[in-house]
Amino acid sequence: MDTLYGRNKEEHPEPVKAEVQGQLPTWLQGMLLRNGPGMHTIGDSKYNHWFDGLALLHSFTFKNGEVYYRSKYLRSDTYNCNIEANRIMVSEFGTMAYPDPCKNIFAKAFSYLSHTIPEFTDNCLINIMKAGDDFYATGETNFIRKINPQTLETLEKVDYNKYVAVNLATSHPHYDSAGNVLNMGTSIVDKGKTKYLLFKIPSSVPQHEKKKSCFKHLEVVCSVPSRSLLHPSYYHSFGITENYIIFIEQPFRLDILKMATAYMRGVSWASCLAFNKDDKTWFHFIDRRTKKEVSTKFYTDALVFFHHVNAYEEDGHIIFDIIAYTDNSLYDMFYLKNLTKDFEENAKLTSIPTCRRFVVPLQCDKDAVVDSNLVTLPSTATAVKEKDGSIYCQPEILCEGIELPRINYGYNGKKYKYVFATRVQWCPVPTKIAKFNTQTKEMLQWGQDDCWPSEPVFVPRPDAKEEDDGVVLTCVVKTDPKDPPFLLVLDAKTFTELGRAIVNVEMHMDLHGVFIPQQDMKTETE
Repeated sequence: MDTLYGRNKEEHPEPVKAEVQGQLPTWLQGMLLRNGPGMHTIGDSKYNHWFDGLALLHSFTFKNGEVYYRSKYLRSDTYNCNIEANRIMVSEFGTMAYPDPCKNIFAKAFSYLSHTIPEFTDNCLINIMKAGDDFYATGETNFIRKINPQTLETLEKVDYNKYVAVNLATSHPHYDSAGNVLNMGTSIVDKGKTKYLLFKIPSSVPQHEKKKSCFKHLEVVCSVPSRSLLHPSYYHSFGITENYIIFIEQPFRLDILKMATAYMRGVSWASCLAFNKDDKTWFHFIDRRTKKEVSTKFYTDALVFFHHVNAYEEDGHIIFDIIAYTDNSLYDMFYLKNLTKDFEENAKLTSIPTCRRFVVPLQCDKDAVVDSNLVTLPSTATAVKEKDGSIYCQPEILCEGIELPRINYGYNGKKYKYVFATRVQWCPVPTKIAKFNTQTKEMLQWGQDDCWPSEPVFVPRPDAKEEDDGVVLTCVVKTDPKDPPFLLVLDAKTFTELGRAIVNVEMHMDLHGVFIPQQDMKTETE
């Protein structure tokens, strides 16, 4: 396990030709670009948490049946500062850093003041976002880094805070049909007015402003006040349908006061997150046309979740699927002290991930009887009217034991059938990948001994007519570092292997990524 998670990985900035086995589809032209932590030890210092490691980008480029691999560390300010000092100088979520080794009380007090609302890291290690024609490495802070997908070179740093007052933002934005980016962030700048902001980054700028960045035209779509001003909800993603944005305010919360004193107390920001199992989880629905929140209050029991799967509207209802847990044990699993060689035997989640479908009747009868179920669609999910007019929602359990869900993005916000995901069961590390049919509940799986696949990415076949007509790509790391890793290509319909591209490098376990079709790749000279 330590070889998979704890060990620093070498970068391969020049293309490495992969050995292709099997038959890759001739139409598969473009690049799979992925992101994740690759370096956890700098000099004598070590990060506490796997999610803190320095971002390592890697890519597989498909060109006329050949596949080329390359990887490169994101040259963030955080990376440069740490490497120059040969120790961890910049705090990450699970690791508080103290740049001044002689932490006398005055230095500490001064640093404390400057850390009240912390200057966050630009170690953008979670995902890749497309804005306009450009690609950005993203994390969960207010910083993103532009990158060149071809060379994996790091370009300028963008601070969301210059355009919108957010301190945290999700690394799972959505894209509308015009290519605009929709994202959400938490604003804790304005003390006492903590809120969640939904903002839009346009896909292009007016013709006469060609040299300007699309961020200059960023607009706030709407804001949702936090139910607790000092305890905003943590969230990793949000949902979208044709007419609504879905934001879930879960009782997994960040304590702003604790966060403001974390540096002084010598604890990490992660220790300022707490889950309250007796609290409620609130659903917010924002009308994309009026930019106003639906006034009815919808809620469910306490849960913790990271990933929305998909959402759509049907007969006056919003249907949304999420992967949820009954506690926050998942995050704790990835502290590096827990990722030992006995990890597989010892690591057992105290809560299994379940794919839950909520069915929320937006257009319900105002005169409905108290305690009546307002869901009129065929589903075991319920939405019961309470005395105070709020509606208590209970989900239908679609399946258990899947994470890192992906769909055919052409069906995002629409009625859909298929989820592609990693299979995790009680262990937080994936051993298989799966294709799940939300309508028939059938599941197809791929797995091999000593193989650890990453998030599966669906790539549609050009001119495909069916939702699952295409391929699924996943990076597979082997338990034994001497066994070379590979990129697996599965037929998305049958889930059978079409081929694999084996690379003789030590590949890191990554988090998320995108497939960039050939036509969306700018040439080197552009």
